[in-house]
Amino acid sequence: QVQLVESGGGLVQPGDSLRLSCAASGRPFSSYVMGWFRQAPGEVREFVATITRNGGTTLYADSVKGRFAISRDNAKNTVYLQMNSLKPADTAVYYCAAGSWGTGEGSYHYWGQGTQVTVSS
Repeated sequence: QVQLVESGGGLVQPGDSLRLSCAASGRPFSSYVMGWFRQAPGEVREFVATITRNGGTTLYADSVKGRFAISRDNAKNTVYLQMNSLKPADTAVYYCAAGSWGTGEGSYHYWGQGTQVTVSS
């Protein structure tokens, strides 16, 4: 079992930056591929980014490529999502997830409770 707790969400203006954190506890953090997903109101949850166990490879959704960066610190059992140049369309609840490599929800077995990000002027 892995427990995931996200933090760092909030209300920001368009163009601002925000960094989300996800702290893991339980089974060894480095055993899992980590991912970020988001769900906007009335929408299905969608893939945002993922990172391999050693942090050597990352993958992003086209909508965030070049603006968001996923990273992890295995010594701190934490995965991060640095979000720059935020847009109103980035408004969503952001979830971190632990599992296997992939962009679909089915690749991930453990989920956090989510943290709200609102981008508005």
